[in-house]
Amino acid sequence: MTVMCMPVRVLIWIMLFTSTMFLYVLRTNISIILLAMVEPETSTNISRNSSMECSYNGGNYTISNEQDHSFKNGTKYKWDSKLQGIILGAYFWGFVISNIPGAVIAERYGSRKSVAISFALSAVLTLLSPFWASVHPYLLIGSRMLIGLLGGICYPAVHCLISKWAPPTEKGKFISATLGSSLGTVLTWPLLGNIIEYVDWNWAFYISGILVALWTVLWSCLVYDSPDQHPWIQENERNYITTSLSGTICSPKKIPPYKSICSSLPVWALCVAQFGNLWGLFFLMTAGPKFMSTVLNFDIGHTGFLAALPYLTRMIAGFIFGSIGDFLLQKNIMSKTSLRKYFIIVSHIIPGLLLILQAFTGCNVTWIVTLIVLSLTFNGASTITNLANSQDLAPNFAGSLYGIANCIGSTTGFISPMVVGYLTAEHNGLSEWHLIFFIGAAVYIGCGIIFIIFGSGEIQTWNYPDDAVKKQNISGFKNHAFDSCGEEKI
Repeated sequence: MTVMCMPVRVLIWIMLFTSTMFLYVLRTNISIILLAMVEPETSTNISRNSSMECSYNGGNYTISNEQDHSFKNGTKYKWDSKLQGIILGAYFWGFVISNIPGAVIAERYGSRKSVAISFALSAVLTLLSPFWASVHPYLLIGSRMLIGLLGGICYPAVHCLISKWAPPTEKGKFISATLGSSLGTVLTWPLLGNIIEYVDWNWAFYISGILVALWTVLWSCLVYDSPDQHPWIQENERNYITTSLSGTICSPKKIPPYKSICSSLPVWALCVAQFGNLWGLFFLMTAGPKFMSTVLNFDIGHTGFLAALPYLTRMIAGFIFGSIGDFLLQKNIMSKTSLRKYFIIVSHIIPGLLLILQAFTGCNVTWIVTLIVLSLTFNGASTITNLANSQDLAPNFAGSLYGIANCIGSTTGFISPMVVGYLTAEHNGLSEWHLIFFIGAAVYIGCGIIFIIFGSGEIQTWNYPDDAVKKQNISGFKNHAFDSCGEEKI
């Protein structure tokens, strides 16, 4: 047996973290690459006086009526803002479709194989993206949809692994692994922005594909579906994990109780909270670079860094909130339900209020960027609200439950780019973006309020396959011993 210098579950956390990181490399690379692929906007789109644009010049912020975004390297395509919106949103059409079946695949055939195949095929499609674009934009759109279709497997698979690897007292820390997505955004935009500036946008696709392919090999070597299957784990660590999860996780592979899931108010509250969370996240992810580049007039290098900055602070905040949540639960300071509902104010309502403040900043670019950064920083509390809630409600079906919530929530990934494309089609200025921010704020706050009213942090009875266990009072589980399928031990 190989002796590890750290617990194997730490290694699993690292791989889960990097899986969501590389998922977002694949997801967000198009947002920055597309700026260099298309011809710069002409003056017809900035001719009106109803709005003003902000520009950055040597540390000073001024109002400008003209924008010049020319990238010398690489072929340029004459794609209008509506077509660009479709390209940006294409990933999410596929992503939405595959979340629910992706969860079933991961639960039935194992997260390890599911993720490996998904990322390997996505890497190949990304490497071929320059070719698709050269033939026809619809081929690029189709490729992005396929990458999204494959990517829809990742998050349900991650939650399946968390349900099998994370002891209850470490759930918050394990959920924070899903914030690898933020680091993916933080690294992707500046890295690819500089590649575009100094080489060309074709290599931005190539570098993305190569990195993902190399990571896929590493995942296949290091990750296993459960502690019982991992060849390097120490016996004491295996016993610790399996014992702590006894009574919540069922080993046999079963079909999720979709009827009970669909009729559960807490599940719908989770779906709504996830929708609000992803609206704010995906809106800034897909449209953020365009806002920074065409409205605030940052060059491609500044655009990559500043558009990624909010995701860095969100990731750091997510780690902090995850630890806070674990501490509050370990010390019995708050129940799970209270924890989820109180912190939804931090993860949803405060970010919405900060987006509203955008309308009062005028052309003060410092305040605009600061408020965007603060909005996503507070959203880091989602590690102990909507991101953790599927583990609360049904540990046995956490992947499927998260897949359903993510399916509904991820529709924002193609809705928000279309909204941005429609509102900025005639003119791309601050007044249009203020309206876009108001819409985002309304979604954030409304979804947060619904979760506060209907959400729950308690295990639902349909988590357990045995009828006798279903009749037990969930709060009484602490005083009984159950096996992995929920049957009481004699």
